[in-house]
Amino acid sequence: MSAILVALVAALVGIAIYLGARRATVGHSRAIRLLVRGGALSLIGIALAAVFVLTPTLQQAHRGADTETRHDSRLDDEAPAARAPASEQRDAAAPFDAPQIAADPWQVVPVYYGTDREDQPDPKRTRYGAERGRRLELGRAMVTVPKSHLVPQIERPWAIRVPYFDVTIYEEAEDPAKHFTLQTVEKLSEGDFLQRVRERLAASSRYKDHAIVFVHGYNTSFDNALYRTAQISYDLKFDGAAFLYSWPSGGSVASYTYDRESAEASTPYLRQFLEMVIEKTGAKSISIIAHSMGNQPLLDVLRDLRGSGPANVAINEVIFAAPDVDADNFANLAHRIEGIAKGVTLYAAGNDRALIVSRGFWRNPRAGDVLASGPLIVPGIETIDITAASTDTFALNHSGYAENNDLLQDIGKLILSGLRPPDQRLPALKRTASPKGDYWRYTTP
Repeated sequence: MSAILVALVAALVGIAIYLGARRATVGHSRAIRLLVRGGALSLIGIALAAVFVLTPTLQQAHRGADTETRHDSRLDDEAPAARAPASEQRDAAAPFDAPQIAADPWQVVPVYYGTDREDQPDPKRTRYGAERGRRLELGRAMVTVPKSHLVPQIERPWAIRVPYFDVTIYEEAEDPAKHFTLQTVEKLSEGDFLQRVRERLAASSRYKDHAIVFVHGYNTSFDNALYRTAQISYDLKFDGAAFLYSWPSGGSVASYTYDRESAEASTPYLRQFLEMVIEKTGAKSISIIAHSMGNQPLLDVLRDLRGSGPANVAINEVIFAAPDVDADNFANLAHRIEGIAKGVTLYAAGNDRALIVSRGFWRNPRAGDVLASGPLIVPGIETIDITAASTDTFALNHSGYAENNDLLQDIGKLILSGLRPPDQRLPALKRTASPKGDYWRYTTP
């Protein structure tokens, strides 16, 4: 017990040092602030790691939390179905198409990706980093999802990391029975890529011939983007083809300006990828979900694609989730893409801390903001204020579209049926009048 007390005291001392360092370094250069404050944070992290390592019951409690509740991701109007053998699941592509043993405590979700990241040498697996590859590369990842998965979480190994410094002090061992993991990541030629996508679409039933394309946002590694795409697909019971476009994000809080420029530089490769999905995969209906900073290159591509898509393929839905895009620029581009999809939806939040910081950095509201005067309202776009989706004081609240089961259901029904207005899909979405026009506001049950 004495060792744990010593570690706790060290953590408290570290916090005191950090608070003192913050005050002492006010007015100093950014490098000095990072060095001094980072050292204090490192001390806190080391002390907390010691507490974790010295307290086995904490590890046991964490393991138990992963498995206490079973996965249940059905939409409100969908009856729970009996689990079929793995071979039948594969034939039905709902939503898994990898050979697996029925007794495996996980399912496998295919994600078809495009990226302009530079690949990193790794003898064990295909790996992509934060550097720009300056070309489009295609592939397929097989993502395992534990059967103990709790909607809408992404279960990953518990870890202690030093903020801002990309230093991991402790990380739990990865286990596919408990965590999202990457079973395989495989580069593919365009021909092999398209063949596998067409096989997937041919086996689809609930979302027949339907594709979802996800474009991630700021501070997202390639692996985490795969996990998010798989989570959305799995939780929606999506049996069509799930695509990811991953641009070269730095994958850290400190990479904001690099990410902004990388997102913009990825525009030609994202366009090449979307044109291929629209024109060559055989998908009859395509829905696109962009998050955060990923909205900027998507808006630019949609502007360029306006009116150029093949007549027999419709972009079904475009969903702008928490767009970190200047509100005025968003409105201007939104007018230029009007009519490109059957429906366009904007999810915004007033307690999105990432966008609050971005607003201060750029000195202008972001499209995903909700100000005191209300959210951004643009003709042809249905705006949904999801501020109430999270009341957690310490949460970032930047991914509510995928981290709230009600909102996931809304996205699933929107993609599946296109039902409008939003309150017809989800009663918790209340129509709200404003001088700028009507929008919908999420209310907690």
